[in-house]
Amino acid sequence: METPVGCPPGGSGSVCLAFDQLRDMIEFQEDLIHQLRHVMVLQDENLVSKEEFQAVEKQLVEEKAAHAKTKVLLAKEEEKLQFALGEVEVLSKQLEKEKLAFEKALSSVKSKALQESSKKDQLVTKCNEIESHIIKQEDILNGKENEIKELQQVISQQKQIFRNHISDFRIQKQQENYMAQVLAQKHKKSAGMRQAQSHQRPREK
Repeated sequence: METPVGCPPGGSGSVCLAFDQLRDMIEFQEDLIHQLRHVMVLQDENLVSKEEFQAVEKQLVEEKAAHAKTKVLLAKEEEKLQFALGEVEVLSKQLEKEKLAFEKALSSVKSKALQESSKKDQLVTKCNEIESHIIKQEDILNGKENEIKELQQVISQQKQIFRNHISDFRIQKQQENYMAQVLAQKHKKSAGMRQAQSHQRPREK
């Protein structure tokens, strides 16, 4: 199985998924800031009111601040992932060495057991101790993998909260656009009525 682009060397599938989520969130925030800037430029070209422009500008500042905080938080989470990944890599190498040593010892035990029956019990005991130690190391490795999964859940929750925040902002902008259209229609209708009344007055004279 090939390692995804951007995945740390030696990273497992769960660790690579966590890094992909970090990269996706940052790209999502940067795309949102770009969209907000584009909206501000369009509103400025259409001569929107100062209040609307300030509201959008304030929202952009808030989104920039949220983006910066999210980057800091994600950097901290990435440091935790890197640390956990380093520990997993060290433990994996150590476990591999111990497995090789165990297999070698076990092979030696089997060959010597046929020749030296008197030493069989001691060698079996030694192998059991090595096997017990390997099981403990595997438990530690599983614990580190669970820690990585918990970090992934934290990142997923933060990403969902950020998406909800963006959704609320978009709904608010739609409501503001709708109110602006309603007011424009009322203004147009009122202007038409005044124009009609001005044409009727000379006839009444």
